[in-house]
Amino acid sequence: MSLFRRASVHKDAVASAIEHTEDTPPRSLWADGFGRLALRGVQIIVLVIVVAGLIWGIQQVTLVVIPLILALIFASAFGPFTMWMRRKGVPSLIATLLTLLAVVAVLTGLGWLVVRAVIDQWDDLYSQAQDGFSQALDWYHTLPFAISPEQIDSAMSAITDFVTSAQFGTGALAGVSAIASFVTGFVLLIVILFFFLKDGPRMWEFVLRPFRGAHYDRARRVGDKTVTVLGSYVRGTASVAAVDAIGIFIGLLILQVPLALPLAVLVFLLAFIPIVGAVSAGVLAALVALVANGPVNALFVVGVVVLVNQLEGNFLQPVLMGRSMKLHSFVVLVVLAGGTAIGGILGTLLAVPLTAVAWGIVSVWNGEDEPAEWARRKKRRSPVPLSGGEG
Repeated sequence: MSLFRRASVHKDAVASAIEHTEDTPPRSLWADGFGRLALRGVQIIVLVIVVAGLIWGIQQVTLVVIPLILALIFASAFGPFTMWMRRKGVPSLIATLLTLLAVVAVLTGLGWLVVRAVIDQWDDLYSQAQDGFSQALDWYHTLPFAISPEQIDSAMSAITDFVTSAQFGTGALAGVSAIASFVTGFVLLIVILFFFLKDGPRMWEFVLRPFRGAHYDRARRVGDKTVTVLGSYVRGTASVAAVDAIGIFIGLLILQVPLALPLAVLVFLLAFIPIVGAVSAGVLAALVALVANGPVNALFVVGVVVLVNQLEGNFLQPVLMGRSMKLHSFVVLVVLAGGTAIGGILGTLLAVPLTAVAWGIVSVWNGEDEPAEWARRKKRRSPVPLSGGEG
């Protein structure tokens, strides 16, 4: 009996194993390392398509999107001023109008200063530029090669033909259209900024109505971080830019470089473009000094620009901008190049603050001081000691 029982048990075990083998599905092709890599590749492709579609959609409605983004940035920067007046008892509408008028007055004042200074110093600059051009022409005639008068006449004829061509007229019409779009966008910017300053918190609460629980808390953190980062970026950059402009303005006055005030205003505006802006402003100031005062004065101007930028980068920027706003120079260069390729000048201006906002959102994704899991700093593992001890 024992022998037959063992045979029966063995038979049942074999049958069970065969049945289990038949019911087990084959191993998925997506489960191994190559399959997971393929899945990740498909996810990346879908993400790139979505981002490209989003960028394409934004480019189709830039007349609305750009004023909306700029209004959000200005509201984040000047919103605390409006809230301060409300806490002091100023009615909401009056506080909003005062803030809006202050923004318009600052922008208009900067433009008026530039135009007025250029008009006042135009005659002196023109005569100095003429003298500099004559000197450059005399130096050119000393070179071993020269352009023949026939080549100069041919170039002038080509320029005349282009100015009188239909292509030039089309370009002029495009310029008029661009001016009309700019005026429309500026008016839309003022209107959106008014509503952001007056009813921004209520509008954001309306947007958050569909969220509940942890999703609501996360959306609140994202909104607060966005406003904080944009406001800190604009106020910090404006403070640093003002110090740069004042320092370079004093240096240009000492060196008696013409158009010192417009150049200082230009330094202030270009400071909102990190790295590239300071270099561009310094080159332009040096060129003006070269034409108006000669090469020695231009070298002194370069020295003043380098000194001011070094003081700003090593002392002012870390204090005024804060560590949370600091992005690596490599990241800044990459996003500047991408923003310029996508949006031109406006893309260059908006690339860095929007990148700072994106990183700020990541840093509060899971809590006030809890970034997203993939963005957390990883702890380095200590090396495993070899078995058997030392020696």
